[in-house]
Amino acid sequence: MSYKAEYIWIDGTLPTARLRSKTKVVETGAEPPVWGFDGSSTNQAEGRSSDCVLQPVFTCPDPLRGGADVLVLCEVLDTDLSPHASNTRAELREVAGRHAAQEPVFGIEQEYTFFRGSRPLGFPENGFPAPQGGYYCGVGADEIFGREVVEAHLDNCLKAGLALSGINAEVMPGQWEFQVGPLGPLEVADQLWVARWLLYRTAEDFGVSATLDPKPAKGDWNGAGAHTNFSTWRMRESYEAIVAACEALGEGDRPLTHVRAYGAGVEARLTGAHETAPWDEYSYGVSDRGASVRIPWQVEKDGKGYIEDRRPNANVDPYVVTRLMVDTCCTALEKAGLD
Repeated sequence: MSYKAEYIWIDGTLPTARLRSKTKVVETGAEPPVWGFDGSSTNQAEGRSSDCVLQPVFTCPDPLRGGADVLVLCEVLDTDLSPHASNTRAELREVAGRHAAQEPVFGIEQEYTFFRGSRPLGFPENGFPAPQGGYYCGVGADEIFGREVVEAHLDNCLKAGLALSGINAEVMPGQWEFQVGPLGPLEVADQLWVARWLLYRTAEDFGVSATLDPKPAKGDWNGAGAHTNFSTWRMRESYEAIVAACEALGEGDRPLTHVRAYGAGVEARLTGAHETAPWDEYSYGVSDRGASVRIPWQVEKDGKGYIEDRRPNANVDPYVVTRLMVDTCCTALEKAGLD
């Protein structure tokens, strides 16, 4: 007897990595083993020394194949079993471990856009649909496009045991969002990558593609982000810690350091319009979706809670954004005695 394990990994394509996967048949009762792949075909090695290693790090039920079959998210290693240069998870492991006592928690809002051919779903062959306004959380065939794919994706993620907390239609036609979390930094990033893989794979069966392009339609249309909600145990108890975290994200050259790592094409999305702050300016405010970092109104009212970094692109690497936020905020809170 045997089962099928779909090995999933992040490749070395720049500026935006792609997901890759392949299937291994594993004997029943055995754990998915370390495996390998041709790194010269994934921008992770040269042909004369092309072997790369797949180290399983997160396994969940495969909702597509069912039965005992599983999805296996992997870190990419070199053949000496050290982290590959493209392995951003390894850096997060170290930072998350160092600040684990502060109990950092994330919820990531993943926006994406469906395309059929060269046009977003809901866009006519020539020209544009009605201006945005009624599409956000809308209902009806004149406003909503791709719901059958979205519902199938949600079902697949829940069958896989992923911690999706919601879905909604977004501001542009064919644009949607799902939320992952609240979870710790490694867990939320692992599950977001698997949820992305399931999104692409589910959409494949419907003949559409899902893109994380941060500006999928030029002109007066919203971009696509990955708003990143963050808290530590002290932030969940103290408004002083909320403000300290917001201040830390704006210190010195840190705003530019962060935003440059928040996904390819960030300048096209963070223009100061369409519910964004300019990419080269930093601000925070209560209930302000035009700020870099938003403090929800309920957080100010309760005097505790979380913050939302609105700058990350839809195509951001979740291992990178969680590492940067944990390192910046937790280090600052520790120095302030708010850890």
